[in-house]
Amino acid sequence: MSAGRPPRNDDRRAELLALAGELRPELHRYSARLMGSVIDGEDVVQDTLARALVALEELEEMPPLRPWLFRIAHNRALDLLRGRTVRLTEPIDAAADVADEASPDPVEMLMRQEAVKTAVSRFAELPTTQRSVVILKDVLDEQLSEIAALLNLTVDAVKGHLARGRARLREINAQAATLAEPRPASAAVARYVALFNQRDWDGLRAMLAHDVKLNQATHPLRVGAADVGMFFSIYAKIDGVWLAPAWLEGREVIAVFEDRADQKPSYIMWLEWHDGRISFIRDYRYVRYVAADAELVLAPDAKPAGEGE
Repeated sequence: MSAGRPPRNDDRRAELLALAGELRPELHRYSARLMGSVIDGEDVVQDTLARALVALEELEEMPPLRPWLFRIAHNRALDLLRGRTVRLTEPIDAAADVADEASPDPVEMLMRQEAVKTAVSRFAELPTTQRSVVILKDVLDEQLSEIAALLNLTVDAVKGHLARGRARLREINAQAATLAEPRPASAAVARYVALFNQRDWDGLRAMLAHDVKLNQATHPLRVGAADVGMFFSIYAKIDGVWLAPAWLEGREVIAVFEDRADQKPSYIMWLEWHDGRISFIRDYRYVRYVAADAELVLAPDAKPAGEGE
């Protein structure tokens, strides 16, 4: 072993990967609400785990992994948000009273329930610090002291941000519009869905660009039409999978039903196109928590679940 290189890197990596598998849904619940998007939130989770594996090699001492991963996710999300919009400013008021976290009163519990039920996209309307505090406290039920350590704030400041964030979230929910009206599927996605449901795998392979990429989150990236074409060979062995065009966060996606009698899809796919061919496939089969919080709207021409061909 070379001098200066931390020992037991294989053990560290194994410990990190084991925890990451358990923590992914929780990291996504945080990242998705911070980004205001379940899709962007999963990108943050993947970036977080990749960065953590690289950083772990250089650390002299093993950090407490859970707060360390949340800090990486938090910083990565903020980097992306800074690149997207100018951050909102917010005054630091005197800390508002927040109920004792060890024995929350009924009002406190109602606030937490409201945050959990709030649509992911609405969190984006909160200033970022308020957003982080409300998500960590009311969605993930973190301790105030742990939130303060993660965000480099005092506990009193956390209480202040929490009180203001909760109040603002109630206003947002009261003013929120209903789900968007269904939009028709594009011709390209409608064709992909039709070919898949007909089990025309060769027809689907013909739609792939020569340099197409496939991302399945927990699996290595596939690149090239030949390698990505194996994706359809795998689905050919699975009975009952049915696709429907859908819309999510303004993006055209594909809802995946594992049983046509199901009322809700099991997960989603998302395709990117270049010159009329598929250039990127994101298949969320192995990270189904992405669809759990999604405000998914099926296209009006999608066949209802349970309806025969």
